[in-house]
Amino acid sequence: MSSMVEVARRAGVSTATVSRVLTNKPHVREEVRARVMKAVEELGYRRNSIARNLRMQRSSIIGLLVSDIRNSFFTDVARAIEDIALDNGFSVFLCNTDENPDKEAMYLENLIQERAAGIILSPTSESGADFRQILDSDIPAVTIDRLIAGSSIDAVVSNNYQSGYMLTVHLIEQGYKSIGAIIGLQNSTTGRERMRGVRQALQDSNLPVNESHFAYVHPREKEGRAEMDRIFAEGDVPEAMITGNSRLTIGVIEAIKAAGLRIPEDVGIAGFDETNWTPFVEGGITVVSQPTYEMGHMAAELLIDRINEEKRASREVILKGQLIARRSTQR
Repeated sequence: MSSMVEVARRAGVSTATVSRVLTNKPHVREEVRARVMKAVEELGYRRNSIARNLRMQRSSIIGLLVSDIRNSFFTDVARAIEDIALDNGFSVFLCNTDENPDKEAMYLENLIQERAAGIILSPTSESGADFRQILDSDIPAVTIDRLIAGSSIDAVVSNNYQSGYMLTVHLIEQGYKSIGAIIGLQNSTTGRERMRGVRQALQDSNLPVNESHFAYVHPREKEGRAEMDRIFAEGDVPEAMITGNSRLTIGVIEAIKAAGLRIPEDVGIAGFDETNWTPFVEGGITVVSQPTYEMGHMAAELLIDRINEEKRASREVILKGQLIARRSTQR
């Protein structure tokens, strides 16, 4: 009997698309639907999901582990994953790790014991040794936003280096010469690549790197505020700051306002992640907008493809962010 993988190859689509057609889900172009059904007829494919699930002894649950659900980035990602999962007969179990490896390990162990159909996670670290429980299991997994070094797990990430570089070049083009950055945790590829992009842009423009203006912190408002307060207390105020996510942006704005300074007249600010408030606060905050919904959509597609075709080669999808320039960096 032919497989869903063979149908997908014959029709020139993904296995997730085949699944959507066979379950009569919406949002499939008629031309694609017709192509899939033609491949089904030519190959004599008969779907037997009940038998497949019994054979694999898996549930219909997809586990989604995010590092901070209060970060709007993960809100959009989670919505996209749920949309695709439901279209393909799966439900999503959301787990918030708070960047805590112990919570993460607990959730992973629970999902493995419950025989989840698959797992999508934003890992708290990049060390493969920290994820042996999932790497050694037979449960399909995809990482999002961050990578696990040396693993063959599918991944969907932003081009964080390019985005950090792009934000810094924008500030330089606006006339800023003293630029600092408060970025998320150093033990994630995301934080390190963003910082690397910032530093490289400064180096390429022959501008100084004042180490006291750079920091890796837990990506929350409190830590962003505390780090910016420290910079102000030391007396050497940078002309502009780059923040690693929307929560850090709030903390840095609070510190700037508490110091009696103005944005952008005294300190410019540019950050990562478009939110529902960034166009309006301080006349608009300059950001790199990441394709969050697309990232979640792609991660879910990759996971469903992996569930249906376990032995295919792993994939790493890198998506580009978009610079949205606003008043917070205008001099």
